[in-house]
Amino acid sequence: MEARALARLGDAKACSRALSDGMREFERGNPDNDPPWIRYFNESEVSAEFAHCMRDLGRASEAVQHTTASLQTDSGFVRSDFFVTLVLADAHLARGDLEEACKVTLHALRAGEQIRSARCIGYLREFMSHLPSSGSSALTDFREQARESRLWRIATRPEKPVDS
Repeated sequence: MEARALARLGDAKACSRALSDGMREFERGNPDNDPPWIRYFNESEVSAEFAHCMRDLGRASEAVQHTTASLQTDSGFVRSDFFVTLVLADAHLARGDLEEACKVTLHALRAGEQIRSARCIGYLREFMSHLPSSGSSALTDFREQARESRLWRIATRPEKPVDS
């Protein structure tokens, strides 16, 4: 989590150090002796953490590599897979591959249709904020298909103001 926060702040050096420290701890761990609250954290989750960091640091190609590694292993967690799939879509978008970003997002929307999670909506809204406002027919087709998704419809609703 430290590495992800540092990546969001744009501190690549400190993020790299935190990722290295975390990786050392992960490699030293023994799942049989780990407390139940961390047992889910496996190779897929490690790759997902790296992917988030690389995306946030603007290293789209590295983010694609790490998301691909994460998704190759069935995590067993639909919500986690949704998150990392949207990181992959964001990375494709950052690399200028709009069509692949849209394809990946549609896959995530179909896979996550039963998810009920404010964080998933947040990820989707962040991705949507990176999309061009207009453009290709591929983008128009994507938006038409995405509108069929419950998650997309929720994400496109205006956010309710938070009471202070």
